[in-house]
Amino acid sequence: MQTKLNLLSTEMIALVLDEAFQLMMNPGIKVQSGRARELLLDAGSSAEGDVLRIPEKVARKALDTTPAEFYLYDRKGLPAVHYGGDSVHFDPGSSGVSILDPETLEHKPAYTPDLARLVKVAEMLNQYAAQSTAVVCNEIPKQMGDLYRLYIVLLFSQKPIVTGSFSIKTLGTMIDMLSIIAGGCDGLASKPLAVFDVCPSPPLIWSEFGGDNLIELAKARVPAELISMPLAGAAAPVTLLGSIVQHSAESLSGIAIHQLASPGAPIVWGGAPAIFDMRRGTTPMGAIETAMIDAAYAQVGKSLNLPTHTYLGASDAKIVDAQAGMESGITAMIGALAGINMISGAGMLDFLACQSPEKLVVDAEAIAMAQRLVEGIEVRTETLATEFFEGFNFKGEFLKQKITRELFQKEQNIPSNVIDRDSMRGWKASGSLDTFDRAKLRTQELLDTYQQPQGDPHLEMELRKMVEAMAQKAGMDALPDTG
Repeated sequence: MQTKLNLLSTEMIALVLDEAFQLMMNPGIKVQSGRARELLLDAGSSAEGDVLRIPEKVARKALDTTPAEFYLYDRKGLPAVHYGGDSVHFDPGSSGVSILDPETLEHKPAYTPDLARLVKVAEMLNQYAAQSTAVVCNEIPKQMGDLYRLYIVLLFSQKPIVTGSFSIKTLGTMIDMLSIIAGGCDGLASKPLAVFDVCPSPPLIWSEFGGDNLIELAKARVPAELISMPLAGAAAPVTLLGSIVQHSAESLSGIAIHQLASPGAPIVWGGAPAIFDMRRGTTPMGAIETAMIDAAYAQVGKSLNLPTHTYLGASDAKIVDAQAGMESGITAMIGALAGINMISGAGMLDFLACQSPEKLVVDAEAIAMAQRLVEGIEVRTETLATEFFEGFNFKGEFLKQKITRELFQKEQNIPSNVIDRDSMRGWKASGSLDTFDRAKLRTQELLDTYQQPQGDPHLEMELRKMVEAMAQKAGMDALPDTG
């Protein structure tokens, strides 16, 4: 007995796909990758310069070979994240450039200790099934910023990773890094440790990097996660449906490139769309309309039997305040009810620019509530209620029943101390702390109890040598202290 959110009718999904296929022919898709153009032309597409007209049959054939599900594995080789069906998982938001200072509430450039802190907190919270390469470390040269983020996550976490590369050269290195941990390329392909985000450029463009990225991931059989980013009213039609159609066209063309490179390679129907705020010129990720686009495009992907992803659970607020809680909690709930397989965005503020470990802690509580809701209402006893009333004497004494003690932790989500459910007297006795202050304490508790995973020291040394070599080429004398 579960509630599911469906914003589009079956007939509307068909119309969305029909118009997406039309867009792929007229005006077509600009494909700036020569390798991707060659694959599409050989499959029956036509070209006018770098604009390709991709027939529906080409995309449909690619859809026929796309896996409906796959797993990401943890460092122990155990399946940890199921992409497919209505499975719902969460991971922290990715690629922030700043960190919220919990004492001054200033947004500061993120550095290695900040990323390590985020990874440790996420590692300790069961609500996050996967890690992300959450922030860009500002002291690291740009030419290795992506692989260095991955290195820090591998150093401090056992969980699978949602990541992405900044160039084709570093993509190969990142795949090599994961292969070291997985015991080789074949081991990584059979038990992938990470999924890589790949972004088309709105509207209707696959850049040289984007197209080549899809091809390399497909050939390595490392999961790719499409991140179409229509910006409704600016880089996409102003209507929600128009943006959903554009998302579908960009994603379908990406699937065609990917599957032509290696049929059957795992790929995810994902994205990070937003509406465009006409008053401020901003891209609000916490807006209800943004969440509606996400839920609807995921519904389109599910109709094609594809794994799904989205960016929800983030906020446009600048500090961890009521707005942050409202936007993050509501949109995380929408993503969960929509049955989206991986929901990224927790911990993020300021239009995905800033990360906060304290917000990760608060968001984990909202995620736990969303996860409890999608579990639904279960029948746990032989009767629904009558057996509870055996020997009933018209007194509220259900606390005395053994079955109450046995079942209440299954029936109820038990929050951490971040959530205040005390009396007024108890709250005052505990210091009259607000949510953010309680989150600060909880964050420190998690960091104090964190223990770094113990992996194979030889593999870890090989990994470190690889990163150190890249750092030396980039002009660094040594890797930074992780804090």
